[in-house]
Amino acid sequence: MILKKIDNTQTKPRLVSINPLHYLCTKQRKRKVEQDFLNSLNDQQREAVLYTDGPELVIAGAGSGKTRVLTYKIAHLLQMGYPPYRLLALTFTNKAANEMKERIAALVGTETAQRLWAGTFHSIFSRILRANADRIGYRHDFTIYDASDSLSLIKSIIRELQLDDKTYKPTTVQAIISHAKNALIEPQAYARNRELIEMDTRSKRPLIHEIYRIYRQRCSVSGAMDFDDLLLNTNILFRDHPDVLQHYRDLFAYILVDEYQDTNFAQHLIVSQLGKDHNHICVVGDDAQSIYSFRGANIHNILGLSKEFPGLKIFKLERNYRSTQNIVNAANSLIAKNKEQIPKQVFSEKEQGNKVQVISAYSDFEEGFIVSNRIAEMRITTHCDYNDFAVLYRTNAQSRVLEEALRKRNIPYRIYGGMSFYQRKEIKDAIAYFRLTINPDDEEALKRVINYPARGIGNTTLSKLIERAHSQESSIWNVISDPIGYNLAVNNGTLNKLKTFKDLIDELRYEADKKNTPELAETIIKRSGIWGEISSDRTPENISRQENIEELLNGVREFCALREEAGEEQTSLSDFLAEISLATDQDNGDETEQDKVTLMTVHASKGLEFKQVFIVGVEEDLFPSAMSKNSEREIEEERRLLYVAITRAEENCTLTYALSRYRNGQTVSSPPSRFIKDLDSRYVDMPVQTKQESPRETISWNRFPFDAERPRKTSRWNEEDTDRTPAPRPFTAPSPGKRLTKIDSKPTGETHSTTQSTVATAAGQVEIGTFICHARFGNGTVTAIEDTGDNCKITVEFENVGRKQLLLKFAKFTIIE
Repeated sequence: MILKKIDNTQTKPRLVSINPLHYLCTKQRKRKVEQDFLNSLNDQQREAVLYTDGPELVIAGAGSGKTRVLTYKIAHLLQMGYPPYRLLALTFTNKAANEMKERIAALVGTETAQRLWAGTFHSIFSRILRANADRIGYRHDFTIYDASDSLSLIKSIIRELQLDDKTYKPTTVQAIISHAKNALIEPQAYARNRELIEMDTRSKRPLIHEIYRIYRQRCSVSGAMDFDDLLLNTNILFRDHPDVLQHYRDLFAYILVDEYQDTNFAQHLIVSQLGKDHNHICVVGDDAQSIYSFRGANIHNILGLSKEFPGLKIFKLERNYRSTQNIVNAANSLIAKNKEQIPKQVFSEKEQGNKVQVISAYSDFEEGFIVSNRIAEMRITTHCDYNDFAVLYRTNAQSRVLEEALRKRNIPYRIYGGMSFYQRKEIKDAIAYFRLTINPDDEEALKRVINYPARGIGNTTLSKLIERAHSQESSIWNVISDPIGYNLAVNNGTLNKLKTFKDLIDELRYEADKKNTPELAETIIKRSGIWGEISSDRTPENISRQENIEELLNGVREFCALREEAGEEQTSLSDFLAEISLATDQDNGDETEQDKVTLMTVHASKGLEFKQVFIVGVEEDLFPSAMSKNSEREIEEERRLLYVAITRAEENCTLTYALSRYRNGQTVSSPPSRFIKDLDSRYVDMPVQTKQESPRETISWNRFPFDAERPRKTSRWNEEDTDRTPAPRPFTAPSPGKRLTKIDSKPTGETHSTTQSTVATAAGQVEIGTFICHARFGNGTVTAIEDTGDNCKITVEFENVGRKQLLLKFAKFTIIE
């Protein structure tokens, strides 16, 4: 007897002859493989994998094994007889797509895995567009523009229209066009949209619609599509050619999508259209981890999926394999406060573990030292590598203080998904101007900013300057200062541009003799044009750049203030540059050393996990961001962002906040985040009071969270009879402290000794052993007093930042009785 089966690998199915014994053995082997991998799933995962009767939504809580479910779902469908080329699996990153293919290959073989339609949205849709490009007026070998190609074209159009590129900043125009495409708004529709036109007019960019029209036309003429076009044009293809849509509906017998909470409107519409007929669709995601609205992601795509697919069955993966029970329970209590969500109760069967620690610091400066000290201690007590630690922050600008604290403890670190603070472009540009103000002969600094912001001095002119300088064994600055004397072969227009640049640097050098260092730094940022360049719009990229520049200025002010307290009479800009050069030197160190603490934004941490996680700056106007207070929807996304941060931790999670932050040259109050109130006190160790509480209610912390035998204090946030989500007690942020009086502890005419044991101040009597609270350094004990009068200095051993010597007349502290 000869068995027959359908060969689905051909365009037209045909019957082929097979050996019955071989057929039975193969079938049994496949059944055994499937049974093996199904046995490795928990009950919730197995139900999600086996269900194939209709549309399916798998809500995968943090650490619940969603990748495994998606992988095994595909393997199960293959075992059921679905041909691999009829399965469409969409992901957001190439890394996720490759990982999925590798796992599937391990289950069903490489050859089968390679025949899947599996990849990112953009790669899959570009494949569909290439096969049908002629339907929408493109060649099949169309070019794909990357972001830099797109930006270059936009710049050309702005120049051709003779528009001011300060107002029509190319990156801003690029972002606006991208958002329009992802919302499926074509140029003609954009020009007719009154709301969009009014918005552009208010922003003094009324011709955005014209730039968009020309841009779209140029791409078409050039036979090119940018990344957003791959989504927009696929929708247009399906809209205008129903036969093509029907072809792919028939081809893709099953559609699987990862990270569905991150889809935008264009992606959601394509998936909906492809899955409408057969309803064989499985999307996996977690509404609680929807954190990319600034990229166009719409959480309602996953929340409202049942409206698109009636009869949608929801499976919930609620077992967390990553974190301890306390971490999972604390995260649950936080996210439960969101109204827009699909309810679920994530649980862990790992050990109960330590409670989530909440630490209060007096300032962002002390916060950095607390984190670095904790990492050093925990590395010993938990036997972890540096690789096991991650420090997460809401904004890139926060990394500066953390980097400095880690360097002082000689703790190696890496910036994940970004770069060290002093290596960011806007920071290097600003520092180059600082260097030129001090030393205009600095060739590298000059080359970096001679045409930034753009002033019409191109590479040809720069090459001539370099050639003249080097041939005469002189500096480029000297050639710029005397172009005729150096026989510089440029036209009058270029000479005028060079003179404008020289006048700018001369003006900054003149200001250097008149202004103190913080004022000078701010003047350089403004007059150089850097601030105007990065503050012309409110795109997320430019907002981040603005925050970084503001943090650089904070760093200058802080450096000068600390040097003043330490008794340095004057601090120059060159002193600051010498200090930060140590930071940039380390950044260029040997990258082969892999054991490093990871620093990253919370957004960058999604999908990653670490044994030990610190989340810093959990304060109002920082986390949640001040820009998120426009609506409850934005606040809920910020809460989801903190949920993502907490659930990165496997063993220990620590949240820190500073009662004050150094901003714009002054210490400002920073109340703890409202999200701290959302955490159930049963799973969290809140800050506790010190033995000697200052008049402004000093908040301290449990300093030994990993020593189970050490008795712990309780605070009002941890009392057993409190509500599960009590509000934190009111507090007052540290004031700069009372200015200390200039005193002479010896009678007039008597010889002064170089050391003494007590000194009178406006804040009270200070003596060796006095316990003080410093506005920046926190709690400490006075260990020595030297000299008198204006030169009187005290040495203080601070709990977290170590030993500091302070000039008494400038020291900002209060005495704790």
